[in-house]
Amino acid sequence: MITPRRVLVTGMSGLIGGIAGRHLAKSHEVVALNRRPVDGVPTFQADINDIAAIRPAFLGIDTVVQLAAYMGDDPHGYLTTNVVGVYNVFEAAREAGVRRIVFGSSGSTVTGYCREPDIVALMEARWHDVVEPRRLLTHLTPVRPDSVYGAVKVFGEALGRYYSDAHGMSVLCIRIGPVLADDWPHDSRQAASYCSHRDVAQIIERCVNAPDSLRFDVYYGVSNNRGRYRDIAHAREAIGYVPLDGITDWPMARPAR
Repeated sequence: MITPRRVLVTGMSGLIGGIAGRHLAKSHEVVALNRRPVDGVPTFQADINDIAAIRPAFLGIDTVVQLAAYMGDDPHGYLTTNVVGVYNVFEAAREAGVRRIVFGSSGSTVTGYCREPDIVALMEARWHDVVEPRRLLTHLTPVRPDSVYGAVKVFGEALGRYYSDAHGMSVLCIRIGPVLADDWPHDSRQAASYCSHRDVAQIIERCVNAPDSLRFDVYYGVSNNRGRYRDIAHAREAIGYVPLDGITDWPMARPAR
């Protein structure tokens, strides 16, 4: 049985935030923390870089889904929104007694491995060069970002580990693969780590509904793609995530759903 919770979604005007928030609203009370109003959803309008402004949004909240992020080209944006802003979300949640944060991390935390020949073969859909059993990056694989964006997502995961240990919060991190507006990969690289709209909604919902005893963990949010080099077995075992979609070959025609 799913216990209805009061869920705060940050960044709900974004693609993933909108998908997740509206899906969660089917079984939970969802409110948004956003810089602009979100249609059809109660919205606290504030910037996560301003902790005083965002504090009221966390009152009475059971679970926070942290999806607000800066993804531009300005390093200052990463240091504000993705470092200071993420800290503000964790701290405001702690002050308000929030029991769980679902942190929207990224596969960029490990994309440094994409220089390795075996993973390059998968990303280029060169199936004849893939050696089985293939190497999969798991939640235990050391992080290896290849960008400032990936590095600050590593910071968010580490901050979550600290808040879980120091303050008893449940923090579940999802390393989300490419979620695309048209819900379909544009090249073989995206096809290897693609995450469908249905699958990103599912894994976030699974984290929100996970047992309270689950204190800290990291999962890969990807669909069951032929070129997949990120592990999904751990998410299946821990929270019951089973992808509904996947890219079974590349190139391939888009199936009807």
